[in-house]
Amino acid sequence: MRILALLATSLALALPALAQKVRLATSLGDIVVELDAEKAPKTTDNFLKYVKAGHYDGLVFHRVIETFMVQGGGMKPDMSEKPTRPPIPLESGNGLSNLRGTIAMARTNNPHSATSQFFINLTDNDFLNAGPGNDGYAVFGKVVEGLDTIDRIAKERTGRRKGHDDVPVTDVVITSA
Repeated sequence: MRILALLATSLALALPALAQKVRLATSLGDIVVELDAEKAPKTTDNFLKYVKAGHYDGLVFHRVIETFMVQGGGMKPDMSEKPTRPPIPLESGNGLSNLRGTIAMARTNNPHSATSQFFINLTDNDFLNAGPGNDGYAVFGKVVEGLDTIDRIAKERTGRRKGHDDVPVTDVVITSA
């Protein structure tokens, strides 16, 4: 029995933890992100709490810059902000880079201000990585299905709405997460 227990423990240590995936169903198609809880545990936990609470359902991608990123997770279609939980600590120095298809937390100039808003990189955005004199933005996963959906969102015509720039003229809604 003891040998079986040791074997089971050894096997568990050798196998990678199951990656957590979240499907974002949008009005332009689905996006599946695989989260990296090992390298960004607080950020991943924060994102999953918002998902489980239904926070993202009905929100829009409210900032879209075709050569940069698409951002969502905080605004309703009327461009009002949905209430959030307190901010989380920044996990940008985790070895994950802001490459095309990665998901990262949006924040203000305060490095520890991320709440629910996230963005998906449309290109490699190395300048968003942590480095000397740069706090960076915390990457916590990557798109594993639906890059074509991200590219469709990026091509949406944008304008200014209720004090916000780069807002899609036609709402791109997260119908469920």
